[in-house]
Amino acid sequence: MKLGAENRKETIAAAVLGVIALLMLVRAFVSSPTTPPPSTPTAAAAPAAAAPASKGSKPAPVLTNSLDPRLRLDLLTASEQVKYVGKGRNIFRAEAEPVKIDQPKFPAYKGKGSKAAEMSPPPPPPPPPIPLKYFGLASRPGEATRIFLSEGDNIFVAREGEIVDRRYKIVRVTPNQIEVEDMLYNNRQSIPLSQG
Repeated sequence: MKLGAENRKETIAAAVLGVIALLMLVRAFVSSPTTPPPSTPTAAAAPAAAAPASKGSKPAPVLTNSLDPRLRLDLLTASEQVKYVGKGRNIFRAEAEPVKIDQPKFPAYKGKGSKAAEMSPPPPPPPPPIPLKYFGLASRPGEATRIFLSEGDNIFVAREGEIVDRRYKIVRVTPNQIEVEDMLYNNRQSIPLSQG
């Protein structure tokens, strides 16, 4: 490979930068910053702790090798001994707790105005009426009759068995009325075929 005069400056600059990067890497790996070693019990303190206590004195506390001197092992062992006692309800299930209802000792009169009559749940409300109105019909020989129904400003065209407004099914078409089923409430209603 031959270096020309035009690449000579670039080659020298790349070589100088390479040498500097190599020196930085060597310095980072060879000379690490000196840190003091972690504090450990000295050799003089260890025999004193391990020495047997005399008969009249209290035993010396045993030194433990701990990474964190603030760590209180006595509190940790005390917390491990605690047992959780709950009410027996599983907190991971979405069920309501059973409610205990005290039954009266004497049978209550279940007439109008008694507490038992007031406590019974109200009956479910009746389903809403179907708002479709007859608008007209069209029939051709050999085809099923098409019914035109309106709801406000909307006009729907359907045959027997089709669903209108994603909710109402045309069950049956007779010469006098149309039987419509509300799919949400399972409610059937007849719409009379009257001009008006």
